[in-house]
Amino acid sequence: MIEPDHPDLSIGQQCKLLSIARSSFYYTPKGETEQNLGLMRQIDEQFLETPFFGVRQMTWRLRNDGHLVNEKRIRRLMRLMPIYQKPNTSRPAKGRKTYPYLLKGLRVERPNQVPLSGSCCA
Repeated sequence: MIEPDHPDLSIGQQCKLLSIARSSFYYTPKGETEQNLGLMRQIDEQFLETPFFGVRQMTWRLRNDGHLVNEKRIRRLMRLMPIYQKPNTSRPAKGRKTYPYLLKGLRVERPNQVPLSGSCCA
């Protein structure tokens, strides 16, 4: 995208044409530290033993092993790891029946026009 050796356009002009900050061109991500990689390795080993451990229990376990960690750090590291299962509450269960919306097309014009759910005598 940006050519540092362009004969006519400077790096600043090229960044302006692409609508990005010049600092974004020079930024290089650092990655994780060796300490965090070691913690992630221990989280992985513990997760294989106890896959039901969440962030709080994992933090408690690592503190008992002598690491100075807090929940925020463990939560961030567990999010980076692909083994940590996140709740999937938006997807319906297999075989679950989808009920039709009964008020579709009905225009509600006055109070108490629609009976409360469960009290209908249809």
